[in-house]
Amino acid sequence: MKTARIVVLGIAGVAGLAAMYLASVGDRKPAPIAPPVAQLPTVEVLVAKSDIGLGQSVKAEDIQWQRWPAETASSAFIRHDANANAINDVIGSIARAPFIVGEPIREQKLVKANGSGFMAAILPSGMRAISTEISPETGAGGFILPNDRVDVILSRRDKNLDQQGGRDIVTTEILLSNVRVLAIDQAPKEKDGNNSLVGKTVTLELKPEQAETLARARQSGTLALALRSIADVNEQTDETRDHAPKRGESIKVVRFGIPSSLTTQK
Repeated sequence: MKTARIVVLGIAGVAGLAAMYLASVGDRKPAPIAPPVAQLPTVEVLVAKSDIGLGQSVKAEDIQWQRWPAETASSAFIRHDANANAINDVIGSIARAPFIVGEPIREQKLVKANGSGFMAAILPSGMRAISTEISPETGAGGFILPNDRVDVILSRRDKNLDQQGGRDIVTTEILLSNVRVLAIDQAPKEKDGNNSLVGKTVTLELKPEQAETLARARQSGTLALALRSIADVNEQTDETRDHAPKRGESIKVVRFGIPSSLTTQK
């Protein structure tokens, strides 16, 4: 009798557990099916595989093809569907501006040297590179770095012709405005991330007429560089300020409030 009772209780317990399991399974809702992810159209774009510094010659290991969303691929990017042999065309070019890892390669920032020197390769068409001496005092204490923008200031001391034995007259003027620094000494870029670079010579990027003005000014006084804000890069330059009076032209000089006219020698 006891055995039969135990068997009945066991069967009842198993049936109860089975009922509980079936009830819990019935309460579960099927997991929602995720909608398919839309695949955006892509193109292969040539990008920098590693950092490429200013003036660095591009090597095969510096660049690679990378998938890029077609909608955001600029027409300035080098695309595989437009030029499958672009890597061979780019190798050996010199970077006129630095590239960072993953940045798309653009032809506007590259130039073929064709045996020319580094400075001639990175110099924009129509511009000239001219150097002048500087010191920590005339070069903003060494805080002027390549690719910064500066004003060139000319200071000169003239004899006081109105009074015998009088003090000399010191005049100062902004000779050139908002010009780009190409190099300090022979360094066209920062060294090891330093935020100052003390040198004895600065190379400036100038227009031909500006180069002529600077060459004349070096013989007539002391030159100093004034560092400009990075926000002034796109500022329009006052062309009237960048041209010294040419020979034979009349200039107006004001001394002690009395204007007078002088003519430069022919």
